[in-house]
Amino acid sequence: MEVINILIVDDNADNLHALELSLERDNVVIFSTTSPGNVLKICAENDISIALIDVKMPDIDGFQVLEMIKSDPLTAHIMVILITGYSMSSEHVVKGLSNGAVDYLFKPLDLYITIAKVNSLITLVNYQKEIKKKNEELEVYQHELFKAIRKTEKSKIIKENFLANMSHEIRTPLNAIIGLTHLLKDTENYEEQQEMIRLMEHSSQALLGIVNDILESAKIDAGKVEIVRTETDMVNLVETICDLTRPMAKEKGLDLVCEIGDNVPAMMMADSLRINQILINIINNAIKFTLRGSVTVNLKLIEKNEDKALLQFTVKDSGIGISKSSIDKIFTRFEQVEDKTWQKFGGTGLGLSIVKRLIKLKGGTLHVESEIGVGTTFTFENWFHLAEHAQVEGAQQQAVPGKMDNLNILLADDDESNQYIIVEMLKEWNITVAIAENGWEAIEKLKENNFDLILMDTHMPVMNGYETTRWIRKEMPDPKKNIPILAFSASVIEKEKRAATEAGANDFIEKPFEINYLVNKIKDFAIR
Repeated sequence: MEVINILIVDDNADNLHALELSLERDNVVIFSTTSPGNVLKICAENDISIALIDVKMPDIDGFQVLEMIKSDPLTAHIMVILITGYSMSSEHVVKGLSNGAVDYLFKPLDLYITIAKVNSLITLVNYQKEIKKKNEELEVYQHELFKAIRKTEKSKIIKENFLANMSHEIRTPLNAIIGLTHLLKDTENYEEQQEMIRLMEHSSQALLGIVNDILESAKIDAGKVEIVRTETDMVNLVETICDLTRPMAKEKGLDLVCEIGDNVPAMMMADSLRINQILINIINNAIKFTLRGSVTVNLKLIEKNEDKALLQFTVKDSGIGISKSSIDKIFTRFEQVEDKTWQKFGGTGLGLSIVKRLIKLKGGTLHVESEIGVGTTFTFENWFHLAEHAQVEGAQQQAVPGKMDNLNILLADDDESNQYIIVEMLKEWNITVAIAENGWEAIEKLKENNFDLILMDTHMPVMNGYETTRWIRKEMPDPKKNIPILAFSASVIEKEKRAATEAGANDFIEKPFEINYLVNKIKDFAIR
């Protein structure tokens, strides 16, 4: 229960003292005065809730004090009990009640009645304060609720826009692939076919990039992205990234310039995959929004001590630029700059969001400077430990495998397109492929024939890849039960990879895959 402040006003000090003693208790603080002129000041300074005021006082009587209290907004809430003698007329009683008094006490005071009336008002004041507190809490709750509703509505709009953009971005390359496939069937000219194939490859890569961005964003959300630092030739890595992105710039008539500081240490401990991902995203973005001029990629050393170096990666373009008010939006998922000039370039709005979050995971900083019509500069800085053994290994590329004569593998996959593509691709390496439409058929073929390896799709009818792998490992006799099994799937969820390994697969391959990568995996496990 809250403390209640009570004021007693009487020109007789003895009366004040008697009332103070009778009303004294733990949850009450008593203020008293013999000077009516000080009442408003005392009320305002001490948050008075109840006032007991004598009617007959010199200079200023109780009615005037009551009027002063009720006419001031700061004190109008105070509950006033007027104290008077028996001789008071009905007219005066009505006057006091009409002016705002809640009750009367008549002299000589009956202390039991006085205490009872004051207790009743204290209970009422506590109720009022509780109601006021609940109302304030309700107002805060309503305010937060309205904020949450507005935020939800905004989020809904943003996600709807994102889905619309995503649908457009996915359907565009899909439409190109479908259309080019139709044209390819009716085209005999070799050069035209090669151009269509090139365009199909470009569209496929664009589609794969969108899917990868979605998966990468989800992995970061789930905390599944780990920074794995290995010995990396930083100079070679940046130069390779420039070489990879230069053709796209050249297609738009842009110059892509790569500048490396002379004092940049070559060998560092770094996650080359993430640096590659960050820089390619930023460079591709720069090329996308630059219509003429150049894109410059710069790597320089900012600071160095015994075992660490602070490197600065800069990507500067002469593109359309970004307004200051929109810079933060380019890093927000599902949101794009609300500018028709920007929107006409398309995009999912995920790339730079991934960049920012990856840089944060790496412990780096990202800064953007831009001017409309002049260009944009992205600056990424990060500390790297110097590698202990400075051996330049060159760009990490998948080795091209040699021919593998007399190698027989079993492909368990229910998708006709995948069957055709894998069989035709592996022919180039003299690998013979038998096909099973489902897991049960794969088991039957394995019983009847000898294979060097099984390519096992995890999602198949009748019997899926996990069940088939477990059956082979448990039920098939030696040596067939130990045949190498490479599980593969278009799903890249960690629990599916783990499930494949737990079922007994030797490795897991994500679709789509580069053919050299697949053949090297087959070579690693099938040839001992």
